[in-house]
Amino acid sequence: MSAVRVRAAEVFDLPAILEIERAAEAPHWAEQAYAAMVTGADAEAQLQRRLLVAEDAAGGVMGFTAGRLLRLEYESIAELESVVVRDSVRRQGVGRALCRALIDWCREQRARVVELEVRASNEAAQALYRGIGFTEIGQRAVYYQHPTEDAVLMSLRLE
Repeated sequence: MSAVRVRAAEVFDLPAILEIERAAEAPHWAEQAYAAMVTGADAEAQLQRRLLVAEDAAGGVMGFTAGRLLRLEYESIAELESVVVRDSVRRQGVGRALCRALIDWCREQRARVVELEVRASNEAAQALYRGIGFTEIGQRAVYYQHPTEDAVLMSLRLE
């Protein structure tokens, strides 16, 4: 696969984002939640959200990632909330490119750590995150529904 281009999502990307998300075993968010991330309608003084898309050479959306940054008095903590890639381009570096771009944004925002939850059975995602530098820091019992499953908690220190 040629180089993946990652950029900030735009309103015109929402149909592709929803199509990719609905086809995947991923947390399903309302279209309004994605729209708010793109337009900044969900912006607060302490909480900032970011939605990025990966596109191919023709401009087709191959995947997306969503993250948030919580600004506390003395530090900022980030969460990689979701990474979803089209089935047809999985294991081709799209997820890694999306994760790295979101982590770069977190660094720019001076976050000290990026955290995430991942299904205990999702070994491919866990391997991706470990390859980027995340480490397991715990588990959350019965975190996911449909099907019910534990979450593995992972963290990446940026300092």
